[in-house]
Amino acid sequence: MAAKRKSKKRTTKRRSTSSKSRSKKKSKPKSKGKKKPFGGYAISFSGRTETVEDVFGKGFVTPSEMTKKIWKFIKAKRLSNR
Repeated sequence: MAAKRKSKKRTTKRRSTSSKSRSKKKSKPKSKGKKKPFGGYAISFSGRTETVEDVFGKGFVTPSEMTKKIWKFIKAKRLSNR
């Protein structure tokens, strides 16, 4: 018969962390007023009286057609600030 091998469990020691490394100081975010919008365009739709049907029409619109119609509307009304 084959002899049974005795196996020892290998344990790893945990590294102890000091209380100094656990409690890190939280930095306060610096507020510099109003942030600029992400990306290159800043479009203002304030004061517009057009409805969604005026811009997109009454039928079904795919997302790609919707994007094209929005940009067509923005360029026609000169709403972009670029």
